[in-house]
Amino acid sequence: MKLSVQDRLVLLNCLPTEGDFTMLRIVRELRESLSFSEADHTEFELKVDDGHVGWNPQKAVDKEVEIGGKGTAIIVKALGQLDTEKKLTENHLSVYEKFMGE
Repeated sequence: MKLSVQDRLVLLNCLPTEGDFTMLRIVRELRESLSFSEADHTEFELKVDDGHVGWNPQKAVDKEVEIGGKGTAIIVKALGQLDTEKKLTENHLSVYEKFMGE
């Protein structure tokens, strides 16, 4: 699935931090796939300032990220929970549409 820099950041913040052993292993693999390499930091001009992440949108390219069925289920559950709790923000829209199909 092609994901933008913002999509990747949103997903990294949505992933659960607690669960059973197998789920946490899948979450760890997802975090590694979604994370940014040193080359990404340089190429996209990523900057973290006071807890906010910025980048050069002209240099940022989408990344093809492999997400299996169980990883997708974890993401769908996390997004569904945010929706139920009415905690979705505008930043979630792109990711929500990609995973929830709405």
